[in-house]
Amino acid sequence: MSNFTDPAILFFVFGILAGSLKSNLEIPPPISRFLSLYLLMALGLKGGFALAQSGLTPGVLVDLGAALAMAFSVPLIGYVVLRRFLSGFDAAAVAATYGSVSAVTFITASQYLDNHGVAFGGHMAAAMALMESPAIVFAVIMANHVRRRMNSRAGTDLAERGEKPLLGSNPPLGKIWHEALTDGAQLLLLGAMLIGLMTGEAGQSAMKPFSVDLFKGMLAFFLLDMGLLAARNMGQLKGQSPWLVVYAVLGPLVHAGLALLLAWTLGMSAGNGALLMVLSASASYIAVPAVIRHAIPEASPSLYFGMSLGLTFPFNILLGIPLYLLAAQQVLA
Repeated sequence: MSNFTDPAILFFVFGILAGSLKSNLEIPPPISRFLSLYLLMALGLKGGFALAQSGLTPGVLVDLGAALAMAFSVPLIGYVVLRRFLSGFDAAAVAATYGSVSAVTFITASQYLDNHGVAFGGHMAAAMALMESPAIVFAVIMANHVRRRMNSRAGTDLAERGEKPLLGSNPPLGKIWHEALTDGAQLLLLGAMLIGLMTGEAGQSAMKPFSVDLFKGMLAFFLLDMGLLAARNMGQLKGQSPWLVVYAVLGPLVHAGLALLLAWTLGMSAGNGALLMVLSASASYIAVPAVIRHAIPEASPSLYFGMSLGLTFPFNILLGIPLYLLAAQQVLA
C-alpha cells in the first residue's frame, strides 16, 4: 500500500479518474514530449554516473546479457501464444509491443526502488535500451513471413485462373533496423549515459539540480498525463476477445516470472533482478506503435495500443512494480 502514498503514483491515479470523468484536463503534446525527453535524459545521466563509479564489471555484462535474452524470448513466446486467437499480423504487432519495453514504467520503478532504499546498478538503463529493438525486428520478420504465405496462396489461385500473380510489399529490414536503433528517445538515453560516464563525479555534482532535484516533480507531472491517456484508451478494447484482456494482465506476470528465474540462475542482485522483471513485464506504447504502424499496416493499432496503454501500463504502475520488487527480494536477497 505504500505505493499509493507516493505523490507521483497518486497523480497517475488522479489522471485516470479525470480521464474517466471525461474532463477537459490535458497536457499539451509539446509539454508531454519535453517531459518524456527530460526523464530519459535524467535517467541516462544517473546511469552514466553510476557506471563511472562501478566500471564495466563481469557482473554488469551478465546483467546486460540477461536483458538481451529476455528481449529475444518474450516476443517469441508472445507470438506463439497470440497466434492461437489473432491473425498473424495482429499477433506480430502485439508480441512486439509486449516484447519491447516501457521507459516510463522503468523510470517509475527506479524511483520506487530509490524510495525504498533498494540498490540497483546504473547499467540497467543500458539494459532497457538494449531490450527495445529486438522485438520490433522480430515482428517485422514474422509479418513479412505472413505476407509471403498470403501472396503465395493468392498467386497460386490467380495463376490457376490465368491472371497475373500478386507482388508482395515488404518493408526493407535494413530500414526497420535503422528506425529501431536511431529512435530519438533511445539515442538521448544512450547519449546522456555516455556523458555521465565521461564526466563522472564532477558531472554528477554539476547536474544534481537538474537530474535529481527536479526528477520527482517531473515524473509526477508526466504520470498525470499518462493517467489521462490510459483512461482514454481503455475503451479501445471494447468488443475484443476476453483472452486479450487476460493476456494483458497475465502475460506480464509470466514474463516477469521468467525474468525472475533467469535472475536467480545468474545470481543477480534483488534490485537489478526487480528491474529486469519490470522491463520484461512492461509493454511499449511509444516506440513500437510508431514503427509498427508503418511496418505492419495490416495490424490494428487500437488492439496493441489499447492493450499496452489501457491495461498493462496501469497494472504495472499501480500493482506490478511493488509485486515484482517483493518477489525479487524474497528470491534473490
